[in-house]
Amino acid sequence: MKIASLTFNPIGENTYLLWDETSECAIIDAGNSTAAEHAALDNFILEHQLKPVVAVNTHGHFDHVLGVNHLKRRYAIPFACSTKDQYLLDGAAAQGNIYGIPTHDMPSIDIDLATESEIRFGTTTLQVIPTPGHTPGGATLFEPNTKVAFTGDTLFCESIGRTDLEGGDYPTLMRSILGSLLKLGDEVKIYPGHAQSSTIGHESIYNPFVVEALQDQINYKN
Repeated sequence: MKIASLTFNPIGENTYLLWDETSECAIIDAGNSTAAEHAALDNFILEHQLKPVVAVNTHGHFDHVLGVNHLKRRYAIPFACSTKDQYLLDGAAAQGNIYGIPTHDMPSIDIDLATESEIRFGTTTLQVIPTPGHTPGGATLFEPNTKVAFTGDTLFCESIGRTDLEGGDYPTLMRSILGSLLKLGDEVKIYPGHAQSSTIGHESIYNPFVVEALQDQINYKN
């Protein structure tokens, strides 16, 4: 599986393109929000001769969803996201206004990650791991053969996602990280929704939130 990352919109959101030898492509967290950003994504797809088959989101915050409708219209592909985050899509305009970012219309969910255990494209299968805490419908997408995980805003390099927004909950987030993500193994590479990539092993040692939770993990057992 090949991975490309494009950073979009004023919040610096990471949009990931994944494809394999079939050239079928999944696009994770499409945050492209302007004509220039739409063109950058489309040109990458064209230059690499990819065939988009699904747009999938780790969660429903507006900065991760801004480009989904463009993909749905241009490539006639379904949108996969947890319906537990539907309220975020419904309130996207208000979220965008806080940051001065027009949201336009939000996409409808075609595949509910609250009930699906995997997303497939080409010969590749992404496991859907529920990781609530940043949002109720937060999910991590894990590819076991290449040992990569797309953690959205659950786990960052040496940080974690905010829990002070509507629907966020710190104990729930830490249970997701300790109970689901750390168990994937130290060698697993994580691709977060913002900033640079990391590994589970690195986060176990250098992420201050994770280290603190590990020292007090009895309070975060599932």
